[in-house]
Amino acid sequence: MLLRALRRSAVAPSTARRASTSSPRFAFVGAGKMAEAMLAPLATTEILGALPEITFYDVSCAVAQRVATKYPAAARAKTLEACVDGADVVVLCTKPQNCDAVFDQLKPLVADADPVLLSILAGVPMHRYYDGLGLSKIARSMPNTPGQIGAGVTVWTKNAAAAFSDDEVVLCREALKAMGTEIFVEDESFIDMSTSISGSGPAYVFMLIEAMVDAGVQEGFSRDIATELVHQTILGSVQYSIASGEHPAVLKNSVTSPAGTTASAIYTLERGNFRTVVQDAIWACYRRSLEMGGQSTNVGPGRSKSHPPPGEFPDAVEA
Repeated sequence: MLLRALRRSAVAPSTARRASTSSPRFAFVGAGKMAEAMLAPLATTEILGALPEITFYDVSCAVAQRVATKYPAAARAKTLEACVDGADVVVLCTKPQNCDAVFDQLKPLVADADPVLLSILAGVPMHRYYDGLGLSKIARSMPNTPGQIGAGVTVWTKNAAAAFSDDEVVLCREALKAMGTEIFVEDESFIDMSTSISGSGPAYVFMLIEAMVDAGVQEGFSRDIATELVHQTILGSVQYSIASGEHPAVLKNSVTSPAGTTASAIYTLERGNFRTVVQDAIWACYRRSLEMGGQSTNVGPGRSKSHPPPGEFPDAVEA
């Protein structure tokens, strides 16, 4: 069974704390957009008493050069071996479809060192990292792009069967917290769920922004003014929602006067199934995440199950 395999005795428990004066070392395998979202704030975040040492490697010379120029605090490695050498945490940021090829190259480089593997890949379940790399200290996360400005939210979990030291948990948590809010979940199935809400969610918001700005331009505003109006409206609405603590329906009703302008707009949105379309999009994203991990996609409205209970997926790791 996978659980027994992940409890392998060949890896001695890592319990010793790092010296407070040593710098934790992070190695980024892949330097795409999500890696950038993490690189920028991590480089200036003190963890365990020191700023981290960061190396990165990308097969694309153009990408690697751009990232090296943009983030001088991160050292560009010319080879994958040089990138992961001595790393405390290997952050996997490649494309999910390239996993097998990356595993083949990475496995002999990390087998003896046994670093923590922190993945930000969508749709790749935990057992695939163990099967492909033989590592047991696996943390799986789903960040989002607002992390580039420290305003992101990341949902993450770790293999409960592995011998993480206290410091290794701190390294993962603080690295993710550098991008904004981090939310730890006990069960891996919530990572795929969060992919459809927080992971892909910024794209939904950007589409709403685009549509509202275009409408403002159609009405006669300049694009600059329409963009500022929309940005401030969405930003203020979110901040107000958080500060008030009210249910969004209560806040919506407070803006909606009888026979007023907002009521007319909401009627049109409801006639177009606005809320249902948003929910269907989130379910579609969730099913795609499951599909990418080779899991059952028979979930959601009209399917046999609304959602899988925690631990149902074969890759779920239980304590």
